[in-house]
Amino acid sequence: MGADDLLARAHVAFLRACRLDVETAKPGNVSIASAGHGMQAAQFIDSAEAASPALFTHGARVGERILDAVTRTQRIAGCNTNLGIVLLVAPLAAALECLGDAFPLDAARWQASVDNVLSRLDIDDARAAYRAIALANPGGLGDAPEQSVHALPTVDLREAMSLAAERDSIARQYANGFTDIFGMGLDAIARSHCSTPTTITLDVFLTFLGAWPDSHILRKHGAAVAQSVTREARERHAQWRDAHAAQLDAWDAELKAQGVNPGTSADLSVATLFVAALLDPLRFASERA
Repeated sequence: MGADDLLARAHVAFLRACRLDVETAKPGNVSIASAGHGMQAAQFIDSAEAASPALFTHGARVGERILDAVTRTQRIAGCNTNLGIVLLVAPLAAALECLGDAFPLDAARWQASVDNVLSRLDIDDARAAYRAIALANPGGLGDAPEQSVHALPTVDLREAMSLAAERDSIARQYANGFTDIFGMGLDAIARSHCSTPTTITLDVFLTFLGAWPDSHILRKHGAAVAQSVTREARERHAQWRDAHAAQLDAWDAELKAQGVNPGTSADLSVATLFVAALLDPLRFASERA
């Protein structure tokens, strides 16, 4: 398998992961079955299509991929549908290019390549990412004591993200070399007894949501609400495994009525599904196929 073929497969895997994000009814998130937070599922699908060429532009730096993807998304969706996904997938995509024609694709080798990409991020990557974040204008974004996105960065992108790692799960991936994606995320898939891509997606989402407070909820609603959702996610995950799906539907409606959106857990899930769908495409093939 050549490098061009790998990137073509990555493009397909990314779009599949983004479609699974909305094909799966995840509590508090927008889905085909349940709109919410002023957004529709079609906006997320259109956003993925718009962002994909930027994320997989051959030879582009990580910051360029992020800014171009967010710019294209804003043109088609007019709101922030995928900033977290873009921030996660850009280094993953760049790392694939560094693997060249390595075959078979291996998770450990891919993660090592991601860490190498992160180590080479510079201040231009930070400037481009900051511009993208400002353009997307994510809900609940406040000011930070160091390297605020409301000012020009003076450090490289990995260092800037590391400063935010304790309060933001996406930033933490830049600091820890995407350990949560290649660790907890892929482990959840490996352990899952679910038989379809959508139920696997829900399993991964509830794993992340029940592991720690969702960063998006923290920013918008504070620690008490975020911790409460995390506790409830653990309980409902166990119940869902016992086939209490209707209770998840009720919780979805409850969260949306309160304006609570576990967006970061969804973003981490999409990034995990992207990795998994490229490593094992047959497992994540369309359920309609």
